[in-house]
Amino acid sequence: MSTNVVGPDFLTLQVRDLERARRFYTEVVGFSTVESKVPNAAVLAAAPIRIALRQATIDLDEVAKVGHGVVVWIKAENPDKLHQQLTAAGVPISKPICDGSCGREFIFEDPDGYLITVYEGQPV
Repeated sequence: MSTNVVGPDFLTLQVRDLERARRFYTEVVGFSTVESKVPNAAVLAAAPIRIALRQATIDLDEVAKVGHGVVVWIKAENPDKLHQQLTAAGVPISKPICDGSCGREFIFEDPDGYLITVYEGQPV
């Protein structure tokens, strides 16, 4: 019996301060936003899966680590340049730029503590 499940189509990161997260992902990381009908959210123009930043519905300060066990991968045309840009902006880098299984890659931490992996190739 088929359930017609296709796969991930949308990702939401719950954030402590929506405006701070929106500024970080647009002004520091380089995403643009798209219009959304979702209240208390900013939707990033990511492809192929859109990413929403949403005002947290839970107390994130009560969580030991946000997103623990979940890895978000963002494809970039020039990971080295983005790494330099984020480093210059003082963004914490959890894994320095290196050659990995997906080409050039690194991991940074956003203002809410989410670890974001940036890569240039194809995920394994």
